[in-house]
Amino acid sequence: MRHIVFALSGVLLLAPAIATAQQFSSLEERMTYNEFRAAGLEKLSAEELAALNAWLRADLPQVAASAAAPAQPIEDRRGFPLSSSDQGPEGDITSRIPGEFRGWSNKQRFTLENGQVWQINDSTSTLAGVKLHDPVVTLSRGAISGWFLSVEGYNAKARVKRIK
Repeated sequence: MRHIVFALSGVLLLAPAIATAQQFSSLEERMTYNEFRAAGLEKLSAEELAALNAWLRADLPQVAASAAAPAQPIEDRRGFPLSSSDQGPEGDITSRIPGEFRGWSNKQRFTLENGQVWQINDSTSTLAGVKLHDPVVTLSRGAISGWFLSVEGYNAKARVKRIK
C-alpha cells in the first residue's frame, strides 16, 4: 500500500511538469503499480531503472519518427509487361472513363479515373453508337495473355495494352 501511495504522489507531483514540457515519461509514470511489478521492474536498483529510462528516452524519438512515416503505396503495375518488380494488386481493374464516352476503335486511348492510360489494340472489335457519361469500365486479364476492356452494360470486349 505504501508503494502505491508513493507512486501516486510521484505521478501527481510530476504531472504538471510532464504536461507542460511534453517530454519523456518514465516507466514508473506510465505503468500502474501492478504492471510495474508484473514486469519485474521493482527488482531493479535505482541506477538500473534510471539507465533503462535513459535508454528509452534516447530510443523513443526514433521509434516515433518511424511510426509517423507514412507507408509508401504499392505502385499498380498491372497491364505492363511482366518484370521482377511488384505488380501491385491482383484481379480486375475497375474504374471510370471520365467525361463523355462514345465507344472505341482501334488505337484509341483512354485515361481512366485512376490515372492509368490504356490503348485499344484490337482491329476486329469496335463499340460504336453509344453515348455515355463517366461509364464504369473493367479491365480483365486474358486467359492466356493480355488485357481486355469492357464497359458496364455492354457485352463487347476489346484487347487493350497499358500505355501509362
